Amino acid sequence: MTEDTSHERLPQNPAAAPRSSSVDDSTFVFPEPLSVPTITIEFCDRCRWLHRASWTQTELLLTFPPPVLGSVTLVPRNSEETAGRFRVWLSVASQPPRLLWDRKLEGGFPELKVLKQRVRDHIQPGLSLGHSDKKD
Repeated sequence: MTEDTSHERLPQNPAAAPRSSSVDDSTFVFPEPLSVPTITIEFCDRCRWLHRASWTQTELLLTFPPPVLGSVTLVPRNSEETAGRFRVWLSVASQPPRLLWDRKLEGGFPELKVLKQRVRDHIQPGLSLGHSDKKD
């Protein structure tokens, strides 16, 4: 009976595995800071709000696709001070970030209709949001 030693052929550290010779990552350039508006969503990771944050991120990117919005970044928070946090920030070049939504101040999570209207009012005033602009 022979011992299976096939696992010994694998590198112990995956990062130490040889890279494909057809790709030269020394030519990669990190993206320049964006001059277009960006959104940052801070959320309490302890509250398990990643799904809600990523859904909000997706909806904002679908409504305001690049280059209107440069990015929507998710920032998980995990401390006593940030417990229950769900904030949406808008950053526009040469202006301080603007808080568009805070769950604690507003008394709950944003309805996407309202959040989209707030984003629109700052970055594309006058843009029709279709059904999101219709009165209930």
